[in-house]
Amino acid sequence: MELGLTTFAEVHPVGGDGPVPTAGARLRQVVEEAVATEQAGLDVYGVGEHHRKDFAASSPAVVLAAIASRTERIQLTSAVTVLSSADPVRAYQDFATLDGLSGGRAELMAGRGSFIESFPLFGYDLSDYDELFEEKLALLLKIRENEPVTWSGKFRAPLNDVVVYPRTEDRPLPVWIAVGGSPESVVRAGLLGLPLAIAIIGGQPARFKPLVDLYHRALEQGGHEKQPVAVHAHGYVAETDSQAVNDFYKPYAAAMSGIGRERGWGPMTREQFDALRSQSGSLFVGTPDYVAGKIADIRDTLGLDRFMLHTSVGTIEHEKVLNNIRLLGEKVAPQVR
Repeated sequence: MELGLTTFAEVHPVGGDGPVPTAGARLRQVVEEAVATEQAGLDVYGVGEHHRKDFAASSPAVVLAAIASRTERIQLTSAVTVLSSADPVRAYQDFATLDGLSGGRAELMAGRGSFIESFPLFGYDLSDYDELFEEKLALLLKIRENEPVTWSGKFRAPLNDVVVYPRTEDRPLPVWIAVGGSPESVVRAGLLGLPLAIAIIGGQPARFKPLVDLYHRALEQGGHEKQPVAVHAHGYVAETDSQAVNDFYKPYAAAMSGIGRERGWGPMTREQFDALRSQSGSLFVGTPDYVAGKIADIRDTLGLDRFMLHTSVGTIEHEKVLNNIRLLGEKVAPQVR
């Protein structure tokens, strides 16, 4: 199973109540953290797209290109590209360019987005949320075929016998579908024969087993071979359990409580955190042995091919994030593998 990390280049008070870093400082830290991920022997690094003050990465392809210049082996993926408010032509060009720069290591993970800021920013109506994604995904998949595209739709100008350049060199651009738990999205991925990435940020991971089973049935219905399944989850590794909790809880609770206020949720409590951190919960926080065991459990329950740990939900001190990456590579990965 592939192991790696993801980030949104979060810009929150460091440690939950410290100074707020600049966007530039966080982006430079992200590049260093990705380099450390490769040095730790891990397999994949992902950068998500957001258009808010508290996230510095609005253009994942640009950040991943900077990472590509400092790495040689690690897979580079968006986590995610908000395809609903993007131009599929430009998205393909960005990631085909990244693929060339990185020597064939680029992936595009397409999602509908868990925040809404990009829709008015780029002139789209939220009432078209589902239709936008469906149409743009269809165009992206058509573009990645190595032949001229003739296409017309509702949300962009038509294309007439056009090949979009540059092209990826040795394979079609890998496109994953990222979902948060919608059965319709899971079925779409399966019918299209695309790899599936599931964001598990609450509740019990085992409850996603029916969705994975649904995905496999949709793959079979669509006449496709088995495709990879990945999980993205929050977590943090430290030498001791108490250190992991001390480092992670305060910034995590502050960030999640802030998002919760926007969505009408209550503040994150320590009791909720401890429940999420339990053996059956969605947080992967603790010692290398504990986190490795939880990753192995979710791998076996869901039949995973990739697990991506998202550490900086709240902004944690950079050196602590680097230590977390080192432990994930040196102590967690060998046990899981």
